[in-house]
Amino acid sequence: MSTQSPPPRRKRQAGSGKSERYIQPSILMGLRRKPSYGYEIIQTIQEFGFVEGQAPPGMIYRHLRDLEAAGLVTSAWKTEDTGPAKRVYELTPEGQKALALWADYMGQQAQKLINFIKAYRKAGKR
Repeated sequence: MSTQSPPPRRKRQAGSGKSERYIQPSILMGLRRKPSYGYEIIQTIQEFGFVEGQAPPGMIYRHLRDLEAAGLVTSAWKTEDTGPAKRVYELTPEGQKALALWADYMGQQAQKLINFIKAYRKAGKR
């Protein structure tokens, strides 16, 4: 039996969260606007603010494969007059429904956060 204690846990910075959990709804939202290919999706989802800097392409393509396997997006190879072929992703009706559920959930979370901030500010005035 070992008497060594477990390695210390890395401390998380207060307020840090798992914004990566919002990558899939961000992809779905980007595709709701218009069918897109991977690099364009990476650029689009930055505006939602869940990824700082440019999202790693490998992560985005992994999520796209997962979304496609779940039937939320479809893809097809598109060739243009010049340049390499691009896989273009498009939202399915099931993807529209999933995005609506995400939007409802995120709206509820946003309201909870607003309520928390209001309570915090009110408590600070005492």
